[in-house]
Amino acid sequence: MEVQEKSLHMTVLMTPEMANFAGNVHGGALLKLLDQVAYACAARYCKSYVVTVSLDQVAFKEPIRVGELVTFRANVNYVGKSSMEVGVRVMAEDLRSKTRRHTNSCYFTMVAMGEDGKPIPAPPLEISTTFERKLYEAAAMRRDMRREVARRNEEITAGIPDYNSD
Repeated sequence: MEVQEKSLHMTVLMTPEMANFAGNVHGGALLKLLDQVAYACAARYCKSYVVTVSLDQVAFKEPIRVGELVTFRANVNYVGKSSMEVGVRVMAEDLRSKTRRHTNSCYFTMVAMGEDGKPIPAPPLEISTTFERKLYEAAAMRRDMRREVARRNEEITAGIPDYNSD
């Protein structure tokens, strides 16, 4: 039986071209790296091409400075038919002071895609530890919350004309 590869760690040095006007890492540069990490984690898990469907709960807790090492820890938390939630936790490390801090967390919904560009079934998630069970339960709760928010938003905004219609 093949072991599921459901997590990925990647460490990147934050360089000057990633800086914003304040001298910290630009949020957009970080979002691009987050998407790449989530993609790599989900694609390796599915052994197929995947696409990003949504990104939830991006919390920028602290700035990341140029020159810090940033470690992205991604994990497949939940799998539906073709979609999956990939959680990413970001840790910044100041090499001079030898301090590490949690700077960001977020959740991506990724979908496994076939060569024809259509969704394909994702491998069922095997849960073997208490930690994985907790990640799964929290992801299932977030999935239910996303569905409820979408339903309520649709209910509230029903009847509002499109901006493009005249």
